[in-house]
Amino acid sequence: MSRKEIKGLFLWPILLLALSVVLNLSLGSVYIPTDYIFTAFFTETNINETWHYILTDYRLPKAITAILVGGGLSVSGLLMQTLFRNPLAGPFVLGISSGASLGVAFLVLGSGLFTGLGVSALSGPWAMVIASASGSFLVLLAVISAASKIKDAMALLIIGLMFGSLTGAIVSVLSYFSRAEALQQFVFWSFGGLGHLSWTGVIILFISVIIGLVVAVASLKSMNALLLGPQYAQSLGVSIKKSTFLMVLATSVLAGSITAFAGPIAFIGLAVPHLVRQIIGSPDHKIMVPSSFLWGSIIMLLCDTVAQIPFSSMTLPINAITSILGAPVVIWILLRRKNLLF
Repeated sequence: MSRKEIKGLFLWPILLLALSVVLNLSLGSVYIPTDYIFTAFFTETNINETWHYILTDYRLPKAITAILVGGGLSVSGLLMQTLFRNPLAGPFVLGISSGASLGVAFLVLGSGLFTGLGVSALSGPWAMVIASASGSFLVLLAVISAASKIKDAMALLIIGLMFGSLTGAIVSVLSYFSRAEALQQFVFWSFGGLGHLSWTGVIILFISVIIGLVVAVASLKSMNALLLGPQYAQSLGVSIKKSTFLMVLATSVLAGSITAFAGPIAFIGLAVPHLVRQIIGSPDHKIMVPSSFLWGSIIMLLCDTVAQIPFSSMTLPINAITSILGAPVVIWILLRRKNLLF
């Protein structure tokens, strides 16, 4: 692929990303003209206090969160599909999302049980984030420990699925004994959300995503070799054990931090890598990784724009929108092409 073609592959997504950001900032329950958006950020004249507050304290953090969430999940999904050579692998196949759900379930659903034992649950605006991050971190340690001891990627996949089944069973038990109010709160968290982060939360999420992307970039060479199979990759001098560890670590950091701050977001990590393969027509991960981040960010921004229902005070669950848009994409790809990866 020529340098001119590569520039073209990145130019249009960058322009579309900028347009998606402006559209996301403009539309909502209160319409903000696009010319005011540029005025508010680049000049200090004609400032409308209400619009300025909505932009700087709500919509801009939410737009940045959507970029980080969509891009991070797309890259982590690409990593898992490459590692396991499975088109149905996603960022949560290692059980990271289930671990986060278990942490939140202990906080929300187990509060009634713990209160009877004289133990009070965490409280405050960071309680959900801490509980979710703790659950993800525990699963991360378990998965990384397993990845350091086994060489077979399929065995690691099965271990991740078993972790997900185990944590899901514990959440079901907690749900059975929980109060209706607590169960409703847990269900609302499971819908996912982008609009509740403060600037401090956005900064922490940004740092976490950057760390995950750096680790992912460090494994680019081995990812290209793994496309041809583990035996061929070993013949090229690629350490399968080290590559597996880096890819699992990058996915865990990306998916774990995103789930902690935004809840479990479905389908983005599964659908976007397939969509990007159709767009760029190249399996080279040096192009796939940045393209997946860009297109994941664009799709997440568009989903959020739809979810906030322009000109209405209602907001739909972001998980519902991503699933509605993501499922047809996967079905279309399956019908259009039999061989999704190799």
